[in-house]
Amino acid sequence: MGGVAWAGLGPNLGLTAAAVVVLMAGVVLWVARGGAAVVIDTVWGAGFALVAVVGWVASAGDGDDVLRAVVTVLTVAWGVRLAVHLHRRNHGKGEDPRYEDLFARHDGGRVRVTALWVCLPQAVILWFVSLPVQVAQYMTLEPAWWLVGLGVVVWAAGLVLEAVGDWQLARFKADPSNRGRIMDRGLWRYTRHPNYFGDACVWWGLWLCACVTWPGAATVASPLLMTFVLARGTGKPLTEKRMAERPGYAEYVQRTSGFVPLPPRQRSSRGSG
Repeated sequence: MGGVAWAGLGPNLGLTAAAVVVLMAGVVLWVARGGAAVVIDTVWGAGFALVAVVGWVASAGDGDDVLRAVVTVLTVAWGVRLAVHLHRRNHGKGEDPRYEDLFARHDGGRVRVTALWVCLPQAVILWFVSLPVQVAQYMTLEPAWWLVGLGVVVWAAGLVLEAVGDWQLARFKADPSNRGRIMDRGLWRYTRHPNYFGDACVWWGLWLCACVTWPGAATVASPLLMTFVLARGTGKPLTEKRMAERPGYAEYVQRTSGFVPLPPRQRSSRGSG
């Protein structure tokens, strides 16, 4: 019904949920042994890759082989790139201020707070956002390849925005002369968060790949949730809260789009960026 192998998809949803639980349990164990909770940033991308691989293996013989391969490869490529980037960014720098603030605001110790306020919500979001990929892996109808192609294009645009934005920011920070300055060059001239916008595009692209049947289209809440988390949840707002006191940041906000890349606005008053 609906072009989806429901008999296989049902157990797969439980299997991927179990894989995410095991992964997050590893994070809690890491913190219990004295590790930094910031490792969850690396696990975030790796978790999506894990879900995609588990679904790909479990869906063998049920879904369209080419579509299974496409959505799996796209998800793994994005997840591994993000995991490697965040590991390199965070390695050897100790705990992230976001998590230190979380530990300070909640009672129960680092392990309990990590489990309840870090791993649990991220596990739920990770599994839910990955639903378009899981459903696409079990599609039994001949895919509408033009729609899959459009999804791949949107995914690729998102990956390029994210990867180039991360690279530009890393180069900017690596130059000692930029210490204390605001990054407003390259993609960062058109949006304050090219990496977050790119993330959102990646998941809208994967959703388009799943839209060849109504159950895939019905997972639209997944990219909507990812976009909300990035633009209104723990992505953009927390980053901007941390940046707000830096000299020149208010002027940067005035002239630069907060999420969707747009031409810079004309300055309404003199200031530095």
